[in-house]
Amino acid sequence: MTTEVLPPLPLPNELTAPFWDGANNGQLVIQRCNACGYFQHAPEPICAHCLSFDLGHAAVSGKGSVYTFCIPTQAFHPWFEDKLPFVLAVVELDEQPGLKMITNIVEIDPESVKVGDRVEVTFAPLGEGFTLPVFRPAAQ
Repeated sequence: MTTEVLPPLPLPNELTAPFWDGANNGQLVIQRCNACGYFQHAPEPICAHCLSFDLGHAAVSGKGSVYTFCIPTQAFHPWFEDKLPFVLAVVELDEQPGLKMITNIVEIDPESVKVGDRVEVTFAPLGEGFTLPVFRPAAQ
């Protein structure tokens, strides 16, 4: 008898639900301050730029560049065991300097990824009603 291993899934809350809802609808949605326009990820209850509590969310372009990355050699959860090697990366989004998110780079040989590579968002279904924003090499 085999047991299906499910991926680790998020537990959305008031702050993170718009991000996950956007991903399920094929959009990368990032928290944005309504007072100063500052984007921040991960979402917080207060704007890190102007300290306003007036926060919303906005769809962004989904384009950016690889800020840093690693190629894990051990699975930190059983679901990842058959996915090794993969690229775990920090991508800096084009909307604002310093706007970064942790993600995976897909559709590429992990050994060929370089800091500064241009990438664009795509979406990977995780099951259980969740879709994960991941990035792939940008179209030329």
